[in-house]
Amino acid sequence: MTEEPQPADSTRTRRSRLTSAHRAWFVASVTFVTIIGAAAFRSLPGLLIDPLHQEFHWSRGTIGAAVSINLVFYGITAPFAAALMDRFGIRRIVAVALAVIGLGSGATVWMTSAWQLLLCWGLLVGLGTGSMALTFAATVTNRWFTERRGLVSGILTAASASGQLIFLPVLSWMVENHGWRPAAVTVALASFAVIPFAWLLLRDHPADVGVKPYGAQEFVPRPDPVPGAARRALAVLLAAGRTGPFWLLAGTFAICGASTNGLVQTHFVPAAHDHGMPVTAAASLLAVVGVFDVLGTITSGWFTDRYEPRRLLAVYYALRGLSLLFLPVLLAPTVHPPMIFFIVFYGLDWVATVPPTLALCREQYGEDSAIVFGWVFASHQVGAALVAFLGGVARDTFGSYDVVWYASGALCAAAALMALVIRRRPVRVPAPA
Repeated sequence: MTEEPQPADSTRTRRSRLTSAHRAWFVASVTFVTIIGAAAFRSLPGLLIDPLHQEFHWSRGTIGAAVSINLVFYGITAPFAAALMDRFGIRRIVAVALAVIGLGSGATVWMTSAWQLLLCWGLLVGLGTGSMALTFAATVTNRWFTERRGLVSGILTAASASGQLIFLPVLSWMVENHGWRPAAVTVALASFAVIPFAWLLLRDHPADVGVKPYGAQEFVPRPDPVPGAARRALAVLLAAGRTGPFWLLAGTFAICGASTNGLVQTHFVPAAHDHGMPVTAAASLLAVVGVFDVLGTITSGWFTDRYEPRRLLAVYYALRGLSLLFLPVLLAPTVHPPMIFFIVFYGLDWVATVPPTLALCREQYGEDSAIVFGWVFASHQVGAALVAFLGGVARDTFGSYDVVWYASGALCAAAALMALVIRRRPVRVPAPA
């Protein structure tokens, strides 16, 4: 039987979809690699607390303050970076951000005073990494995909964990055998190396290459640049701040940051070292967290495309809080099976919260969701900053981190309850003037 010829329009439609799909996944892959390069610095803070304390005799609270400044700027820069990407394009903002990360990290090798640590490690790297934060992933996802957004956001979120996986064992070996300065230089070089890659291969919008967003039925023209990026970011914040879901999302994500970047990423290595575990062994455990974080986040994105995101968040936070309550009794001089189980479990849950949080932002705030998510992410970093600082103070005061583990576990239980009460009805945010 002869196959009936297909209409030309149908053939062109399928070809357009195929081209769009391939190009969208290519851009997502470039974004993934770019985030990995910027994520090198996220591996470093926990490794440098003890070396900086020993060389400069700075208190852990002072070093924790630098981490806190970094995390705060990492957070508050994100919504402005999202608005700037709408104004100047993704490539330009990403290139500048990578250059600032490299400059800030490289300059630390000449520091002699604590204020220089606060400036380079806190301010400069905070601004750079904030511009490369999850709002970058959210912007790429929103522009290039109308389908599979949960999966894509999970993959791009996992890029940060992949960066930690790649760099953490290498950086910990450098710190242990050659000091902290070569590790800082490595981070700077990694950031500079990614700049030409991102500039040449990233594209700002599907219309730039004449294709549709993945899954779209119609061609989407490139929007005009949005002037007044700072004003727009603040206007969206004021509008979203008048709605209850925003504060619930911000509160849960603040607890997410407190229990991951602020607590485990910053203080796990020194806490394990307090119990006699070698730094390289503790850093390797964090690298394993990165391995399973990739799996957990991508799986969470797949779940988010299929299940209710509020319930997913509640389950993630409840399980995370439960695991933190057991951590103090698991820390020991050697790695044992219960500790490995904790690391695997915590890795699966590390940033699994991101895809459902992004989905709820899109559901509630529509076209402004990337900027709203930027402000929600800012709360994530404020929570992380507080615990990064208070964790160091608690260690100086009590001689251990136990009280911080228990407090964070209780906060995660509160986050689980907050996630369940986020209302389902979409909230329409008025367009900024």
